[in-house]
Amino acid sequence: MLSLVPVINFEVLEKKIMFSPVDLEKKLDAARRGRDSEKDLLALLDSFAISSSHSEVTQNRFNLDKLEASRIYHQNDIRKICIDYRLRFLDLKYFKPELPEEATAAIAELEAKHDTTLDALKIVAPSRLFKLEDKDDPLLFAPLGNGYYYLIHRWGKDLHPLRKALVWPFRNIVNLTLVVLAFSLLATFGVPEGLFSKKGGSAEFWIIFFFIFKSLAAVVIFYGFALGKNFNPAIWNSKYFNA
Repeated sequence: MLSLVPVINFEVLEKKIMFSPVDLEKKLDAARRGRDSEKDLLALLDSFAISSSHSEVTQNRFNLDKLEASRIYHQNDIRKICIDYRLRFLDLKYFKPELPEEATAAIAELEAKHDTTLDALKIVAPSRLFKLEDKDDPLLFAPLGNGYYYLIHRWGKDLHPLRKALVWPFRNIVNLTLVVLAFSLLATFGVPEGLFSKKGGSAEFWIIFFFIFKSLAAVVIFYGFALGKNFNPAIWNSKYFNA
């Protein structure tokens, strides 16, 4: 329901703070490493003949012997990085910028290699790339079936290393509440002692804290409802921009 991500300028932060950019492909590898090995992935794919009858998602017919296991990911791996970094995983038709030449070439090469025509391609990218022309770190996938996807190509620059921390409050209501509480506490400490009462004391401190917390919470709630925003787990595969 809530998100302040559209007002965060990651490019400005990247120039001001020197950190290593986030490589989404490496993050995908890390998410998969704790679940499946590359050999397990190919064995699993081989265990079910890829066909449209196995899933509601349109399937692509690949030659399993020519697939690179290192480029196969499960939907849960993709979902994890989308939630962590507040990204979308949507059909290619919703992606507004034109695909770069290297991505188009990668598609053609894969189609020629497997003697097939790829369909139902999907992309992982920040929300704004599904509305405005921009550059970031898109990942292009082709569905294999049974929740597995094949990474065709990635392009653009890596994500800013602070993105995961900056979107952490929007993963769920608990995180957001903790952040509002923390900011309220810091703001309360910044109020001069005895400003509203000559005696001061703990009672005044907690009254001010409660007032600041209610004010900040009201602003956050109003912003969320006004823009129709939602938390990361609810938007990672939503095609609606105002989610």
